[in-house]
Amino acid sequence: QVHLMQSGGGVVRPGDSLRLSCLASGDTNRIYAVAWFRQAPGKEREFVASKRWLGESTYYSDSVQGRFTILRNADTNGIWLQMDSLKPEDTAVYYCATGANFVNWDNWGQGTQVTVSS
Repeated sequence: QVHLMQSGGGVVRPGDSLRLSCLASGDTNRIYAVAWFRQAPGKEREFVASKRWLGESTYYSDSVQGRFTILRNADTNGIWLQMDSLKPEDTAVYYCATGANFVNWDNWGQGTQVTVSS
């Protein structure tokens, strides 16, 4: 079993930057891929970014491409989402997730609120 603990988030202004963190523990040898998702009020949960646990390939939704970066700290098993040039439409609860492939995400963090408002 993999346990994910999130930190970060908060209230920022449009154009600001924010970094979300997710610390993986437990049976991390089972992790093949990591990802960030988000869910805005009244909307479905949507994909934000993903990458292989071991490897450099990254994938982003069109809405965050060029503004967000998914990173992994191999020393600490940390997964980060660096968010730059934030927009009000980025307001959502953000979740980190891990999976044995890029389709089935079977471990989830507790979620963290990001609010972008002037």
